Amino acid sequence: MAKKMLVFCGSDDPHKAFPPFMLGCGAQALDMDLILFFTLTGLNIIKKGGAEKIELTGAPNTLPAFLKIAAENGARLIACSAAFPIVGVTEGEFIDGVEFGGVAEFVLLAEEADIVLTYC
Repeated sequence: MAKKMLVFCGSDDPHKAFPPFMLGCGAQALDMDLILFFTLTGLNIIKKGGAEKIELTGAPNTLPAFLKIAAENGARLIACSAAFPIVGVTEGEFIDGVEFGGVAEFVLLAEEADIVLTYC
């Protein structure tokens, strides 16, 4: 059974939005399962056209490229439905492949994960 990495992505600030993907894709390269859980302004990363607006000079890749790599390698992308009314978004605003879950989903995933990282 593969080890699991769960990453809590709570910000669209470039210095906080890129590390989950750099570390997550690295974990995937080591045959770990990756789950990225997005909430609050972190939801902007997985909104249609959102990743293209977030740039970090010197990063090894763009955020859209990291999203593609992570997805191609089987990452689960979960949008926190509990945050939707707080930030004013709906399910239809997200890129293809995004799943939806609330607080309980994150807690259950954290219980099962070997590694849990938080970027807020």
